[in-house]
This record gives sequence, structure tokens and C-alpha cells, in this order.
Amino acid sequence: MLTRAALFPPLLRHAELAFSVLILAVMTAIPAAEILSRLFFGTGISGAALVLQHLTLWVAGTGAAMAAASGELLILSTATFLPKRVAGPVRLGVQVVAAVISAGLMVSGAVLAQSERAAGTMLAFGIPLWVALAILPISFALIGVRLIWTAWPTADGRMLAAVLAVCVITAGVFNVSLVPALRWELLTVVVVATALGMPIFASLGGLALVMFVSTGVPAASVAVEAYRLTTSAMYAAIPLFTLSGYILSAGGSSSRLVRLFTSWVGWITGGPAVATALAFAFFTAITGASGVTILSLGGLLMPVLTRTRYSERFSLGLVTTSGSIGALFPPSMPVILYAIAAGVPVEKLFLACLIPGILLVVAVGGYGVWEGHRVGATRTPFDKREAAQALWEARWVVMLPLVVLGSIFGGWVTLVESASVTVLYALFMEAVLHRDPEFWRRLPEALADCAKLIGGVLLILAMALGFTNAMVDAEIPMKALHWLQEHIHSRVVFLLVVNVVLILVGAAMDIYSGILIMVPLLAPMGAAFGVDPIHLGVVFLVNMQLGYLVPPVGENLFLSSYRFHKPIAEVFRATAPFVVIITLVTLLVTYGYPLLGL
Repeated sequence: MLTRAALFPPLLRHAELAFSVLILAVMTAIPAAEILSRLFFGTGISGAALVLQHLTLWVAGTGAAMAAASGELLILSTATFLPKRVAGPVRLGVQVVAAVISAGLMVSGAVLAQSERAAGTMLAFGIPLWVALAILPISFALIGVRLIWTAWPTADGRMLAAVLAVCVITAGVFNVSLVPALRWELLTVVVVATALGMPIFASLGGLALVMFVSTGVPAASVAVEAYRLTTSAMYAAIPLFTLSGYILSAGGSSSRLVRLFTSWVGWITGGPAVATALAFAFFTAITGASGVTILSLGGLLMPVLTRTRYSERFSLGLVTTSGSIGALFPPSMPVILYAIAAGVPVEKLFLACLIPGILLVVAVGGYGVWEGHRVGATRTPFDKREAAQALWEARWVVMLPLVVLGSIFGGWVTLVESASVTVLYALFMEAVLHRDPEFWRRLPEALADCAKLIGGVLLILAMALGFTNAMVDAEIPMKALHWLQEHIHSRVVFLLVVNVVLILVGAAMDIYSGILIMVPLLAPMGAAFGVDPIHLGVVFLVNMQLGYLVPPVGENLFLSSYRFHKPIAEVFRATAPFVVIITLVTLLVTYGYPLLGL
């Protein structure tokens, strides 16, 4: 019997990792070279920006193929509630649907690449454009095969999945004309499969395919829209900032931050709780993912909290909540992605997020101080020498946000160039300055995780571009806006509706998927109701953080349940007081926006 390792042998996995790391290395080097070229020669490198933008497409395809091989493509959390006896067959079914959609996307990408090959279009440095586009059919083909392979643990089940996929694909090839007649049935299949655990990229891609084909638009339009991923240089900042965060997670930065904040605030009553909130907020900002923070810092800080007389329930709630409160601080990837999706200046959004972000940290830390007084939490005497040593040891990682902000707001570099500098800074800090002997051992796994996250997020972004255009063609945003204007006449009520909708979205999916799906709908609605686009961005991001803690499918609840081996219900009870606190901050940010001086 074939095993998973037989299809994905170590050599292939290592080759994919090496290739993705090579792409990321080149993406880091190009902006750095641009900076040096301007510094010494007064001009940039002709064609370099185009190559960088198209490499974004390649890192998306390669990373997504790796994520498909390990079953780590992003999905809705709703599938975790399926009974065990039906989870296996349901997974097989949704994987087949996703594989069929991947086949359609592969054909769409192949048609686009072939058309550019026939046109003879050149990219830069003598590279034909079709070569850059070839990653679309290649990656979707790999993803489709791997979806079938991971659909079932045995060869018989995989064969059944393959047969079903081939039958559906064959039937579709010869009956494309039936798509308009079966439009609503096909859309229903995609929506149901999504709720049952189909990867989100397949959901968006499937919806786009059905909507385009059913209205007579060629299926290749999905690939054309996905290609828009290369039209903005800012998209390249997403993988680079993510890479810098994973480099830091592979080093000892998490331990250094815990020591720093503990030594500086541990002397006050509730100091350990405040240190936890600060450490989590800082690390989430530079990694861009609450999951990385909970998994890396949770094990370090939970024992610290319980040793200082905090109850296990409070400690669990604090760690779970603090996992996402740093997502508003630079160089947080969600803020960058929202700015790109909404078309607002990223530097203005970062500035607007500072006060709400501080409010979240103060509110969560303040509750920790109150609880510390109540239980008589142990305090750590302030030691000037230890505080100075901790600051000295963590000085380089503490300076990282200053490097990012200083380079961007100083006008010396672009956002992408700042991301490149951040990667080089993080690598130099961990490999040269700190020389952690464990760094090089942990780095390959961290880079693999990084590539899979980047691939999953960027693939969703590419499909979201196609889905958004399909919705525009169907006039869905305009119809939704007209409905709201007919039934809602108050800006305050509109914001309340936005709060409720975003909390539900945040409870069902990760923040990246939420941004890509909801922003195209909400941005024009906010403009129609006179909501400042920066204000709407802050409201969006704060609400999505709250959604991480809301049952039934809040992402942080499941991450903590996995990390600390606790039932979901117990994790939710632990986070309930924090949900109330963050809800109050969310309402303040939503309705007290002018009072905050933003």
C-alpha cells in the first residue's frame, strides 16, 4: 500500500522548501538592492519591481502546494464540530469538491499562460511573461492531486476520491453549457462544502468560476483576476513581514521578551499578568499571527502566572485573549493587508490603530492587575541589575518596530523595502548578534511553516480578487448597499450592524480570510454612510480580534484548547470576562472614534 511519504518523499518536501526559501531570499534581496542602487547610483534597478511582484505569485503557489501536502490549507473552523463517525466521509467529499475546483482553476491558469506565450509578452531581463504565469496551472495541479491524496488515510479511499473527481471533471468538461441552468445548485454545493471544511481558496475560486461561467464570461477570467496579485508592489510586503516574524520565532526572541517584561513590571501587583499582555502584544505584532504567539509564548507564561497565585482558569483566559491583542501594532500583517484591500494609506492606518491597540493592552492588563489584587498575586521584587540585563539582552528585538516605523514614516524606503530591511535585521540579529545554537536547528521548520502560511494567505487573496470581480459583475455590492440604504438610515445603526457581522465573521474564519472577503463589501457601504475609511479599518480589525474569542468557532479558543489540552467549553469559560472587556473597548473604538483624537 502506498503511504503519504511515498507520494511526498522527503527529497520532494526538501526540494519544495528549498525552492520556496530561494524565492523568499530573492524577494528579500531585490528591495535591498534597490535601496543600495538609489544610495550609490541615484536610481533604482530597471525591471526589478516587476520581477519582485511576479515572485509574489510564485511564493503563493509554492507555499500553497506545500500546505496542501500537509493538510494545512486554511479552512473554516466549523468543520471541527462534525461527529467523528461522519468526519471522515465528509472530509473525503469536500476534498473531492476542492480537487474538482482546483482542476478548473488549473485550466483557467493554463489558458492565461498560453495566451501570453502566443502573444510573446516579455516580463523583464529577457524573461517571458508566460514563464511567470506557469506557476498558476502547476500549483493548482499539485494542490488538486494532494487534496485527493489527503482525502483518506488508505489507498482504497484515495482511489475512490480520485475516481469521483475524474467523473465530475469529465462530466463538467462535456456539459459546461449546463452551468447556467445549475447555477444555484452549484453555488449551494460550494457553500455547503465550505461550511464542512473545504479550503477557503477553493470556496472563493469555485464561487468565482460558477458566477463567471454562468454569465457567459470565460473561466480564464478567474486566473486573469488572480494575476492582479502582481499589479501592486505592496503585496510583496506580506510574505516578507511574515518571514521576519517566523525568523524571530525560530530564535530566542520570545524568551527574551518574557524576561524583559517580567523584570520591568513584575514588581507591581498583577505584574505577571501585565507582562503577559505586553509580551503577547509585542510578539503578535512582529509575527502577524495569534497562533504563533499562543503556541510559542503560552507554554512559557502559563506556569509563571499559576506560580504567582493566579488561578488556572484566569491564566488560561489571559493567555488565550492576549494572543490577538497585538494585531493592531506595526508591522502587523493584518493591518497591511487591510490597507491594501481597502486602498487606504498603510501608514495612516497604523497611526490610527495605535491608540485602540494601547487601549486593548491596558484593558486586558488592567483586569490582570485587579485580579492580582483580589487573589494576592505574588510580586517579583524589582531588581535594577536584572531589569538592565533583560533590556540589554532584548534591545535588538525591541528596536525592530522602530526600524520599521522609522524607515516608513521617514520616507527613506517604501513599504516593501522596509519589509526587506526587517527580514535582514531579524536574520542578522538571531544568527549573528545572539548566536543561539538552537536557531539553525529550528529555522527549517519555521521556514516551512512560514511558506505554508504565506501560500495559504496569498492563494486566498488571489482567489478573492477573482471572486470580488465576479460579485461586482453581478452587482452584489451595489444591491447590498441599496438594501441597507432602504432599511438603515442611521450611521450609528450601520456601525452596530458592522460590529455584529464582523464578530460573526471573526468567529468563523481567520482574520486574513475575513479581510479579503468582507472589505470589498463593507468599504463602499461605509463610504455611503459617511464613515471615514480609516475609522472603518480600525473598527474592522478590532472586531475581528474579538471574533477570535467568540464561540462556536473562535480560532483562539481552538488554539488554546490544542496547546493546553483543555476542552473548548473550559477555554471559553476562561475567556468570557475578557470577551466582555474587549467588547467594551470595541464599542468605544466604534462610537467614540472622535474622542480618541483619531
